[in-house]
Amino acid sequence: MRQTTHISRLFGAETADKLATARVLVVGAGGIGCELLKDLSMSGYRHIHAIDLDTIDLSNLNRQFLFQRKHIKKPKASVAVSAITAFNPQLSAEATQANIKDPQFDSDWFASFDIVFNALDNLDARRHVNAMCLAARVPLIESGTAGYLGQVTVICGGKTECFDCHPKQAEKKSYPVCTIRSTPSAPIHCVVWAKNYLFAQLFGQGDAGEIRDEPEDGDNAEELRILNQEAHALMKLTEAMGTDDFARVVFEKVFSTDIGRLLSMKDMWAQRTPPKALDYALLEQKSSDPAQFDPSALPEHDSLTIEQAFSLFRYACHALAARRASESLEFDKDDPEALWFVAATASLRSFAFGIDQKSIFAVKAMAGNIIPAIATTNAMVAGMMVLQSILVLSNRIQECRTAYLTYNVKRPRSIIKESLKRPNPLCPVCRRRYLTMRVADFAATTLGDVIDAVQALEGPQNLNLGEDISVVEGSRILYDPDYEDNLMRTLESLGLTSGRMLTMASEDDGAAIPVIFSLSGLMKEPPERIVIEGFEHIPEFAPLPEKAKPDNRVNDDQDAVVVVAVDEEPSIDLTHEGQDKRKPESQDIDPNAADSRKRCAVDHCSDEDVTILE
Repeated sequence: MRQTTHISRLFGAETADKLATARVLVVGAGGIGCELLKDLSMSGYRHIHAIDLDTIDLSNLNRQFLFQRKHIKKPKASVAVSAITAFNPQLSAEATQANIKDPQFDSDWFASFDIVFNALDNLDARRHVNAMCLAARVPLIESGTAGYLGQVTVICGGKTECFDCHPKQAEKKSYPVCTIRSTPSAPIHCVVWAKNYLFAQLFGQGDAGEIRDEPEDGDNAEELRILNQEAHALMKLTEAMGTDDFARVVFEKVFSTDIGRLLSMKDMWAQRTPPKALDYALLEQKSSDPAQFDPSALPEHDSLTIEQAFSLFRYACHALAARRASESLEFDKDDPEALWFVAATASLRSFAFGIDQKSIFAVKAMAGNIIPAIATTNAMVAGMMVLQSILVLSNRIQECRTAYLTYNVKRPRSIIKESLKRPNPLCPVCRRRYLTMRVADFAATTLGDVIDAVQALEGPQNLNLGEDISVVEGSRILYDPDYEDNLMRTLESLGLTSGRMLTMASEDDGAAIPVIFSLSGLMKEPPERIVIEGFEHIPEFAPLPEKAKPDNRVNDDQDAVVVVAVDEEPSIDLTHEGQDKRKPESQDIDPNAADSRKRCAVDHCSDEDVTILE
């Protein structure tokens, strides 16, 4: 019991008992995650669940102290849980190696925890966890680090700002389309081409976010026209996806046909070294048998030979094609197959254009836009997260603060705090009504059935969306009054299964608050095909001001930090009438909690091992 003695003395026996019985979810077991799990295990928490998709790499060992050299290639979550269990055998700890965005981790799953900790390294996953915690009505401790800088805040649906209350206006590093597609001269050009062009066209939705279109003047108008034709031709290659010839067809298109077309432009190579077309048949003869090829055996810190790159390309092509059959993919540096594809194609393109080779590890850093973190920063941020969580679980949220870890030799303090803020009234995520929709059979229920069930709600459950509504899932518009093609399609055929989020909004009334339904299949002996739950947890929303203006506070998810000097800044009362009283029981925030201070705004800087530059 020695791990809880200090907690009892500091916070009382009642709080120590709450920590011992609370179910805790830690998302991410990397830089911050390792420190956090260690702190939780020694602070009286008994029931801890860690989830992380990644495996341990050699580069992790200098700051993720729960891992040793013998753990390389093993799942981070399971190794971290084993380590903290050794610290405290009284723990009931679980580990899961999976993507937190997988449909199996639905709102019911999140609701089974009393508090969630975010220790993630990418914006997309952090936004997802933020939305799931709002839907499940579970408090979230959000964190971030960038070098010597760090941040910790508390997100409690309806009472505080959520992660998306202020837009993340990160400035992307962009490259001219003609440089990327026709005249690469540096390794980064090959990586951007592989990630934002080839991967996106074949397996995603064709987004080329880091490739900048150029004006169609007389010098490059014809080249841009040809490049657009190439993009359309590449999309047609998806017809071969799933066949044994898919890798060959793609290879011959991008490394033979397209390079041959570039070579035909003699003027382009008057002052440049021309590229060399690659021969699929020749490389196939020199490479290993596909049945015997093991991508995990390739060196991560040494550049690939052309034969290794070819074998890796062939393997990754078929692996990603099998996954693309069910859904479009997005590049994730922690997705081995996606990383292998980008590393292989970037290496092959480098060979073709005579550019220096980069290792898989270096490609991961460039494609993921990452910089190293500092272990001490991770440790300090993790400690602040645990302290905030104790206040949340002991129903003292009015004492919680957003804390910033700063590094400035002119400042006498390293940690600066500010009161939690009320939700942004224009937030597209937390100014929403979250409900759970339980569906008995996704294969038999149509989108039209869902819309009918929502519009049939009466009395206190009437959502007042009107007759004309729109239905959206992620970035997909599934239905609006002018688009009815999907009404008779089943939810399963639309990819809407347990764990997905469905948004419905009024097309008639701009003041009507949209509804986000968390889809779930958990229903015992269903009396109906569709059951909607959670009306009792919908909070009261303050009306928008007549001239609501977007918040213009700087938000930058790059490595830059904005330090803003503020004189007297009053704290804001976060009290809302009708606020959900569930986990934890809500209390009014003291409107006089904050005193005069300097405000350091590190606007949601990235966390764990990296700074997100995109």
